[in-house]
Amino acid sequence: MTKMVLMETDSRGVATVTLNNADKHNAFDDQLIAQISATFEALESDPAVRIVILQAAGRSFSAGADLGWMRRMADYSYEENYRDATLMAAMFRRINELSKPTIARVHGAAFGGGVGLAAVCDLVFATAAASFCLSEVKLGLIPAVISPFVCAAIGPRAARRYCMTAEGFSAATALHLGLVSELCEEAELDNRIQAVVEKLLANGPAAMTAAKQLVAHVAGAPLNDQLTAETSRRIAEIRGTQEGREGLNAFLEKRSAAWIGD
Repeated sequence: MTKMVLMETDSRGVATVTLNNADKHNAFDDQLIAQISATFEALESDPAVRIVILQAAGRSFSAGADLGWMRRMADYSYEENYRDATLMAAMFRRINELSKPTIARVHGAAFGGGVGLAAVCDLVFATAAASFCLSEVKLGLIPAVISPFVCAAIGPRAARRYCMTAEGFSAATALHLGLVSELCEEAELDNRIQAVVEKLLANGPAAMTAAKQLVAHVAGAPLNDQLTAETSRRIAEIRGTQEGREGLNAFLEKRSAAWIGD
């Protein structure tokens, strides 16, 4: 099987995942989906990994679905299509629910599932020249498995528009909608990402995981007694952890916390 996904981890615990199917603009097929899923499963279980950067080789971040894969799908039964869809949906959920901070580095085209990859990452840094499109309806299809993540990123109103019109939109529009966290010129993109990586490395690893899970829990939840009790429980619990005590003591003693490297 061709190695479509590369992964390396540096001494700080920063893992860089690279989509490596540049000849096909990193378009999705069943092989790429399986390799992304396996890579993120490994990242989840590796305690040495603290942060994950998702990037792509070649001219495009991801151009959506591979044409050869789409030709095969045209002859699939419902059961085969359903199986393919569930595997793709599981891949996006795996990235979305990763317990470690994720940063997408987007350049070139991010179409279809490429928009989905951006939507499931915690932070998205894009070049000013990057372009986005939810193009599925042009093919008589819908962006079904990525829709929960796209709606969470840009809101249902904008999602209705771009899912139905299949209009392309610019990186500036993606920033305005909330899909992109920050725009940079390409020459500055890696420097900006590394600056944010350094900020993340200064934070408690377990606290960042808990913060990510907290946002997922409270987003859209009604503000009631149950939610108040749950948020109170979470802060009380983390205050009693070894990391929580270390962080507070380090602050009070005006020293670096134990998780901050030299």
